[in-house]
Amino acid sequence: MIISASRRTDIPAWFSDWFLYRLREKYALVRNPVNSRQVSRIDLSPDVVDCIVFWSKNPRPMLDKLEQLQPYPFYFQFTLNAYGKDVEPNLPSLEERIDTFRALSCRLGKHRVIWRYDPILLTPDYSVFWHEEQFSYLAEKLSPYTEMCTFSFLDFYAKIHKRLKTLEIQDMNQKQQCIIAQKLARIAHFYSIQINTCGEELDLSPYQIDHASCIDPLLISRLTGYSLDVKKDKNQRPACGCVSSIDLGLYHTCRHECLYCYANCNSRIQERNASLYDPSSPLLCSHLTEEDK
Repeated sequence: MIISASRRTDIPAWFSDWFLYRLREKYALVRNPVNSRQVSRIDLSPDVVDCIVFWSKNPRPMLDKLEQLQPYPFYFQFTLNAYGKDVEPNLPSLEERIDTFRALSCRLGKHRVIWRYDPILLTPDYSVFWHEEQFSYLAEKLSPYTEMCTFSFLDFYAKIHKRLKTLEIQDMNQKQQCIIAQKLARIAHFYSIQINTCGEELDLSPYQIDHASCIDPLLISRLTGYSLDVKKDKNQRPACGCVSSIDLGLYHTCRHECLYCYANCNSRIQERNASLYDPSSPLLCSHLTEEDK
């Protein structure tokens, strides 16, 4: 079994104490994101969990706790963009996040820290040239500390459309996407970084860009020393290459409040969930009630 921690919220940044408590207890409870009254009990015993995949924009709170993750195999999907506070308002400075990336890689090895440059969006301030310039800067800084970069283009989910109006988002056609992809690929290859896309149907193979498996059976086999009999995750988009996993997160709990985020678009629910956070609870930002099944 593979654990995802998490596509729904940034567990390393905000809830590492809760997560480590769950590993010590060897189980967690998770609410169904469609039917919140339905709760599943997830066995987190080391002999059941093959690997943990962390997703984070700021895993610094976990740097001094990594030894507590033993004996679990794990790796990080680390999103590192260069947007300003108008897009990603509650992140540490870019330089601090670069330092965190380096520190994490030095502790774990460059193959266990995947650089995510996503989502790519275009505005009057964030042009194609801006992305080329910033990606080049980041690639130079991060190339000694990672083997792979995964990028994606912004998806206009209906629930985030109103927030994005303040940014004056520009439409991006397929030709523009290919231009951007070609520029990023040239830079990545110059710095010996493998580059691929997350959930994009667009064929970018002419630029030596593959489709990613962010929850990657090949990397997990490399970490564990054995092959996995796992199927493609049927709950993700058709172009997603991830294999099946169990996510321990809860929507509307991340405090980064990035404007493009599909997982945290209701401030009222976020405030309620924040008030319920208890590191010792089996449920993230929640408690079991008599109404739960």
